[in-house]
This record gives sequence, structure tokens and C-alpha cells, in this order.
Amino acid sequence: MAQATDRLRRYLDDELGECRDEDVERRLEELGTLEAALGSARVNAELDVLSALANGTRYTLVRVLVAAEGELCVCELNAVVDVTESGLSHALSALVDAGLAEGRKDGRWRKYRATNRAVALVTVLEGSVTDE
Repeated sequence: MAQATDRLRRYLDDELGECRDEDVERRLEELGTLEAALGSARVNAELDVLSALANGTRYTLVRVLVAAEGELCVCELNAVVDVTESGLSHALSALVDAGLAEGRKDGRWRKYRATNRAVALVTVLEGSVTDE
């Protein structure tokens, strides 16, 4: 922490022209407030969502569910990704746990749809990639 404080002091000295101990303390308090505003529970929840998307199969499933704009049966999803039924089940379970998909039983079939969170994330990701 001392090294980080030294770097912060040098930065503030460059920015302010002169840096006092009070300047460093005030900035550390401001930064601590920013960190506390995030909250570790929120950060962990967001990391769970990003982790769920960090797998090719799960990401493909989310993209397909978002594109479908409705429910798809597990048998339809299985035709899209080349994984075992067990692998598909695990992938869908992870997406549900992350709040990216919702599933329901319909007679003998299991159907899934994208959540609003998934739609929002895919929309943001689509806007962040440039076509070259």
C-alpha cells in the first residue's frame, strides 16, 4: 500500500503543483468511497454474469435465445450447439443461475428464454464491436 500511496502522491504533486499529506488523505477517502459504493456483493454478482458469458457454448446459447425473441425448447438449443445433453444442461443451468435465461417445464419439454439482462448485455456487446 505504501508504494501505491507514493505513486498517488507523485501524481497529485504533478496535478496540483504541490501535494500535502492532507491532499493524499482526501483523495484516498474519495477513492475509498467509490470502491465502497460498488459493494462486494454487487461485484461478485456481476462477475458471475461475466463468467457465465466467458464460455463459447454458454455465450452462443445466450445469443441464440436473445435472437429468438421467445422461448426455445432444449431440443432446439441442442441442435445449435455441439455438446452432450449433460453439457447443455450444465450450460443452461449456469445461465439461469447468472440471471441470463429463464426456463420452464411445458409438459414433457423444457423451454428457455433470454432475460432482459441477457438482452441488455448482448445489445451492449453488439454496440462495442466494430466491423472491419
